[in-house]
Amino acid sequence: MTILCRCENIETSEGVPLFVTGVAQVKIMTEKELLAVACEQFLGKNVQDIKNVVLQTLEGHLRSILGTLTVEQIYQDRDQFAKLVREVAAPDVGRMGIEILSFTIKDVYDKVDYLSSLGKTQTAVVQRDADIGVAEAERDAGIREAECKKEMLDVKFMADTKIADSKRAFELQKSAFSEEVNIKTAEAQLAYELQGAREQQKIRQEEIEIEVVQRKKQIDVEAQEILRTDKELIATVRRPAEAEAHRIQQIAEGEKVKQVLLAQAEAEKIRKIGEAEAAVIEAMGKAEAERMKLKAEAYQKYGDAAKMALVLEALPQIAAKIAAPLTKVDEIVVLSGDNSKVTSEVNRLLAELPASVHALTGVDLSKIPLIKKATGVQV
Repeated sequence: MTILCRCENIETSEGVPLFVTGVAQVKIMTEKELLAVACEQFLGKNVQDIKNVVLQTLEGHLRSILGTLTVEQIYQDRDQFAKLVREVAAPDVGRMGIEILSFTIKDVYDKVDYLSSLGKTQTAVVQRDADIGVAEAERDAGIREAECKKEMLDVKFMADTKIADSKRAFELQKSAFSEEVNIKTAEAQLAYELQGAREQQKIRQEEIEIEVVQRKKQIDVEAQEILRTDKELIATVRRPAEAEAHRIQQIAEGEKVKQVLLAQAEAEKIRKIGEAEAAVIEAMGKAEAERMKLKAEAYQKYGDAAKMALVLEALPQIAAKIAAPLTKVDEIVVLSGDNSKVTSEVNRLLAELPASVHALTGVDLSKIPLIKKATGVQV
């Protein structure tokens, strides 16, 4: 809580009435025993009532302390005055469970101009000392200024004399120098013109030599350009043409060699094939001759039995050749009269023929569609 203490028209130890304003920061102590004391003192009261109690206590101690001090002690050492108030009031408010956190003096003034009078005396003393100091400083400054001005004038006169002497000597020396400079300038001008003519002659001679050198260099450059153009033509036209001709010639020679080699290879292939075919034919002829020889020997050895075996061996092939056309015939129509035996004979022949051929040759005629249809055999 913030407590604003105001003590008006309180007399000091010298009887001077003062108006003093202080600000205090207080709080309820939180220790168990002190908190119980605070509850005992202020239970049931609001914050404003608590502030009033603390305010009355602080203002009472402030009045009592103001009565023991002089105005100078209160005004010049406010911190000590506030410390004294805290030390005196702290035990009383502490017994109520209140702790003073801080107490400061906010304002001190009076309505009898006592404090302002104290300031006027000191101000007058300071102003007097200041005026005396200013006067003495101005006096010393005037004396020193006069001395400095005298010294300055003496130095100035001496400097002006030296300046005049130096100026006269300068003018005399300047005239001598000007005369010497003019002479040297004329000589230098003549020498410059003469040297200029000589340099111009040298420059012209150097220019002629430069032109000669340039023409020689130009001739050399043109000759080198002719050589470069010739080499460029050789490199860009003749060399590529020669390279192309050489390439075409190499390609033609390669193609020629290729054709020759192909022809040789083809001839060699034909020769090898012919030799192989001749060897095969020769081998087949020899084999056939040997086979025929062996067959002839076998025929001579076995006689009729061998011939019959050969006939029987070839008979299936002969029967197959004979029966082959019949596979392409769908049906055969036989026309005969009422008393003709052709029909019955043909039917009997057709019925007996497959079995006989199968027994002799091993060829099954019953599989031929025409025979199958004629005989009515189901396979």
